[in-house]
Amino acid sequence: MKRVLTVQDISCLGKCSLTIALPVISALGAETVILPTAVLSTHTMFKNFTCKDLSDQIAPITAHWKSEGVKFDAIYTGYLGTIEQIDMIKAIFRDFRGEDTVIFVDPVMADNGKLYPAFDMDYVKKNAELCAGADIVVPNITEAALMTGMDYREEYGVDYIKELLRRMGELGARVNVITGVSLEKGKTGVMGFERGSGDYYVYQNDRVNASYHGTGDLFSSACVGEIMKGRDWRDAMRIAADYTAHTIEVTLSSADKPWYGVDFEATLPELIEMK
Repeated sequence: MKRVLTVQDISCLGKCSLTIALPVISALGAETVILPTAVLSTHTMFKNFTCKDLSDQIAPITAHWKSEGVKFDAIYTGYLGTIEQIDMIKAIFRDFRGEDTVIFVDPVMADNGKLYPAFDMDYVKKNAELCAGADIVVPNITEAALMTGMDYREEYGVDYIKELLRRMGELGARVNVITGVSLEKGKTGVMGFERGSGDYYVYQNDRVNASYHGTGDLFSSACVGEIMKGRDWRDAMRIAADYTAHTIEVTLSSADKPWYGVDFEATLPELIEMK
């Protein structure tokens, strides 16, 4: 059985980060090891949430794993709250990267042309360093523009996305995929670039007119799980995009329509069967 380490926060309520990564990757057949960077009462879309930073636990936990000879087939990072934590994760890459370990980075820090609160350009530069040490990176358009120094555009064509991808490739990752790419009206999806071959990949599906917290985590977790099943990265991205869109549709049709996250629990059986 493949073993995946995922490093991100726990939002106890909210359907995001580790509370998505753990069930989704496990359901796809990989042992999922978690390294929490912080524990929050809810995700940050709620008011008055509590947060406990766990940075001081990262080194002792990983030192224990090293003493036990623990190895990982993949290391997947999501939201990391501080520059210091990014440096710790870079050390984890060095300590636990085997010959065949897949390093998958989702550099969560910005969207819609703006950084998330409390982040600055120093954090952007540090995330670019983290991406440089990865095999596969999946920034959105805003994150890719910030890390490459390009202007963010709300309206764009395929040439703009290709240039973003080319510059992302210069950072060092083998596979660069930009999420949330809309190349025609009513469509959205991903566009990727494999640095070694120079090949581009585009996948578009129908846009669902809704936005939920945690769908990026759902997409990335499904990608990692599918790659651990032996899928090519292109197939993994396609399946993850379709699964995320389907899950949003199912959530919209729910009587409850939870505003804080998607009903991925209801669609996991379908993900397991997707090809």
